[in-house]
Amino acid sequence: MAAREPCRPRGAGAASSTGARGRSLPPPARPARRAGPPALPGDGGGRAAAPPMAAARGRARRRLRGGGGREGPLGLAAAGGMLHAAGLLWWVGALGALYAAARGALGLLGALRVWGIGAGRAALGPGLGAWAVVTGATDGIGKAYAKELAKRGMKVALISRSKEKLDQVASEITEQYGVETKVIVADFGEREDIYDRIKAGLEGLEIGVLVNNVGISYSYPEYFIDVPDLDKTIDKMININIMSVCKMTRLVLPGMLERSKGVILNISSAAGMYPTPLLTLYSASKAFVDYFSRGLHAEYKSKGIIVQSVMPYYVATKMSKISKPTFDKPTPETYVRAAIGTVGLQSQTNGCLPHAFMGWVFSILPTSTVMNLLMKTNKQIRARFLKKKMKEK
Repeated sequence: MAAREPCRPRGAGAASSTGARGRSLPPPARPARRAGPPALPGDGGGRAAAPPMAAARGRARRRLRGGGGREGPLGLAAAGGMLHAAGLLWWVGALGALYAAARGALGLLGALRVWGIGAGRAALGPGLGAWAVVTGATDGIGKAYAKELAKRGMKVALISRSKEKLDQVASEITEQYGVETKVIVADFGEREDIYDRIKAGLEGLEIGVLVNNVGISYSYPEYFIDVPDLDKTIDKMININIMSVCKMTRLVLPGMLERSKGVILNISSAAGMYPTPLLTLYSASKAFVDYFSRGLHAEYKSKGIIVQSVMPYYVATKMSKISKPTFDKPTPETYVRAAIGTVGLQSQTNGCLPHAFMGWVFSILPTSTVMNLLMKTNKQIRARFLKKKMKEK
């Protein structure tokens, strides 16, 4: 009788490596791996190199894995945070680009409105009031405003410190435009008692336009503490550039409010758009004029009053010491004709298209960059002036 085989657990026969006849069986074959890319030279024994992106993903997975070879909660949280940050940055960039595009489009539309469609439509004339008052009216921009307003049919009251020059300009205006003129002699660098005299001279006039143009600057760019006659310059700069604007507005604005119409044009300067090293006091005084004008416009525009801050760059005047006009340095007449066309369209204007373009360029630059550029430019102007002064001695 044949010996029986010992009992084995159910299913064990399938895993046995010995057959019924005692012959060894080969181990079960493993599934073949999918062929990878061919081995690259120098990759270590002919092992296939992983593609760069796959390798990067593998490294990222290994960094994110916690214990036990699986992605742990810390890794998943980090991954979620990274995705959230990336999404946030994308939206910030997209919104920034959208804002820049919208701002550029609005700027172009605004420029078209001012320099194209709306240019020259300002209704400056006797309809606002019979008289226009211009300070600093004997030269440059002030004289050009006086003549342009007279050309539009307005009577003109001229205020300046030189009686001789006032009479000359008044005579020119009467001969050229046939309108009535009035002269008031006043040095705005003096104390406040000049305003009593000005008030008496303007008594009874229906004033529709006020041009606060009078102003002074430095003889040349200079460090603040080294400005010649510094104490006197401080007093004059405040009295002429700042006090005159406030006091003249105080005299004229009540009459405009009674009629619910009027225009006040305050001549500031592009130097007031940014702090201007070596012209610091002048720059600050013109920044005051700009802020005062825009604030006043916001207060009274609903009452029919227009207040405009006019901020020119260089104009060919005695004050700028530019004798030869160019496209970007126009004559006072050319500048004023363009600037008047912006009244009612802009509460702050650079006045003419070339200056508006320069203002736009400076507006998109960082303030520190603009100030460094102004410092460099004014140092060069200062050096040339002092060199010329030394030669004259």
